[in-house]
Amino acid sequence: FAPGAETGFHRHGWYYVVVPVTDGELLLEMADGSTATARLQAGVAYQRLAGVEHNVVNAGQAPLSFVETEVKALPG
Repeated sequence: FAPGAETGFHRHGWYYVVVPVTDGELLLEMADGSTATARLQAGVAYQRLAGVEHNVVNAGQAPLSFVETEVKALPG
């Protein structure tokens, strides 16, 4: 994910987990116009709930790599 690259606005229909492969910084632009910055650390996973709608921008100076997995069913 190159510096300055964007995902474009999209909506996550499922709960998901992200595992950064490299350190980096993301700018999150939310559908309501708000923004947030997320600092990613390689190997430190985080989760997001279903329904998130955003555009993600690599706000860092270096390429960023991460693995994102959507969980389409939870036990129970």
